[in-house]
Amino acid sequence: MEALLPFVVQLIAGAVGGNAASAALKQHAINGVARTIAGAIGGVGGGMLLGMVGGDAAMTGLIADGIGGLIGGGILSTLAGLVMARAHR
Repeated sequence: MEALLPFVVQLIAGAVGGNAASAALKQHAINGVARTIAGAIGGVGGGMLLGMVGGDAAMTGLIADGIGGLIGGGILSTLAGLVMARAHR
């Protein structure tokens, strides 16, 4: 169960970060479900990357998973919105 908690934190933080980034940029090219899914996937990727780059002492724990999830979710959701906006032109 302890191994699953960081994954869940990354998923939730990524979904929140993806929706927040899309709302801040006023992207309407993708709907809320797609933003949430892209954010969650980006959150897991961002959390994993931050864990690999951060090392053992720098960024560990659930807070680091949350921060990586927020950033990764925001980035992937923003990129997905930009791609979809270009496809609709």
